[in-house]
Amino acid sequence: MAWRLYWKHDCCNTTQEGAKDPTVHVKYFTPDSGWTWYATEGQEDEGDFRFFGYVIGFEREFGYFVLSELENAHGPWGLPIERDLHFTPAPLSEVLRREGHEQG
Repeated sequence: MAWRLYWKHDCCNTTQEGAKDPTVHVKYFTPDSGWTWYATEGQEDEGDFRFFGYVIGFEREFGYFVLSELENAHGPWGLPIERDLHFTPAPLSEVLRREGHEQG
């Protein structure tokens, strides 16, 4: 999987870490569990691609994740992590609201 196919936005050098409502550019998810990765920024890193974004899994938190980890991980039924091909970039608050993940 080439990272350029998954990161089509020219925002790799834009630092949104700490931004109040960063733009989510790419969404990855496990089709057989509740894990979702919302990438708000990313850059090439020693032959891999490192993202920063919001992760919904055991916890809901901001953090770093790399493309190779996503490529090698599988859900409980053995399904690979997928990129949401129909995802429309938007501010994180809007993405969480439209996907039913908003925090009350």
